[in-house]
Amino acid sequence: MKFSQQQLHDLEDPSASLLRFKELLDPCDDLLLEKRARTSAAITRRFFGRTMQLFAPLYLSNECINSCAYCGFSRDNPILRVTLDMEQVAAEASYLASQGFRSVLLVAGEHPKFISNGYLIDSVKRLKPLFHSIMLEVAPMEETAYEQFVQAGVEGIIVYQETYNPDVYQEVHTAGPKKNFHWRLDSLQRAYQAGCRRLGAGVLFGLADWRTEALALGAHLFFLQRYCWQAQLSVSLPRLRPAAGGFLPRFSLSDRDFAQLLFALRITFPRIQLVLSTRENATFRDAIAPLGVTMMSAGSHTEPGGYTGQGAENLHHTLGGKKIEVSCYERCATKQFEISDERPPWLVARNLKSLGFEVIWKDWDHEILGTSVAENKK
Repeated sequence: MKFSQQQLHDLEDPSASLLRFKELLDPCDDLLLEKRARTSAAITRRFFGRTMQLFAPLYLSNECINSCAYCGFSRDNPILRVTLDMEQVAAEASYLASQGFRSVLLVAGEHPKFISNGYLIDSVKRLKPLFHSIMLEVAPMEETAYEQFVQAGVEGIIVYQETYNPDVYQEVHTAGPKKNFHWRLDSLQRAYQAGCRRLGAGVLFGLADWRTEALALGAHLFFLQRYCWQAQLSVSLPRLRPAAGGFLPRFSLSDRDFAQLLFALRITFPRIQLVLSTRENATFRDAIAPLGVTMMSAGSHTEPGGYTGQGAENLHHTLGGKKIEVSCYERCATKQFEISDERPPWLVARNLKSLGFEVIWKDWDHEILGTSVAENKK
């Protein structure tokens, strides 16, 4: 069974579990929210202790053939683009490793001319000696392609649905392969069948009503727990940030609502990883971290070459997918979006330690795991 079928059933005739999750999303007063905050914190300590895993995104390319209204990488935006070569990828990775990171997320736009599966696999193999955990946030693939990435050393796949509302999805994705709502929706199942042991889901908040989106996300998580039960699930809750193209959020998700959603997820799904990105400001991250978060990015850059300036000599403008001349004073690629927490990794780690956390820079080794998901399925 695919989630695209299960979703409609669950939302129209919700199960008891989904109804309890919905109740946690309903408007509530401050006293009840504070009680849930304490419950969420206690559940997190029970299942994860006082640990916080840090990771960093490494952007390989901002080339893209999709037209997505909210994304800085959209082919419609006349931005500075570059795809890093293997030496440049290695330089960016070496910098992150020198900062202490042992978990990295490889990110790239969708453009088969520049970002082929072979290019991505070569990147994984080049980085494998530096990192204990490598995850991908790239275009959805066939199951056989995911198998190749697992064999190359990829531990997990992250695919944010962006919005679970099919009509809104079609409205904001106007051209390119990403228009296929169901292909994207089913991608985590394909990755799991290929042997990925970590699956990351999420919604881009600001495209549709947050409670409706959160309910659909909850239904998706229940489905993944049932049908992908050997995988470790993670959830990120990104809010729209300023980006090239100037897209403005259509719906708001306030800090209070963000907290309520985080608590609802932790109470309902006690064992999943909850991820907090540098989209959020430092003050909010420090405040919310002890109340349910288990993974955080730190010191992030959302442009290729952002950590060390790699690729500056290969920059080019594009407009509608066509290259145009670069002005001599422009020396860095365009970001996917603006981050909010600009603290260096060491400062994020120091603040977390002051909050009583043990900072974890790497995931468990494969030797400890013993056997992979794929092997367990045989």
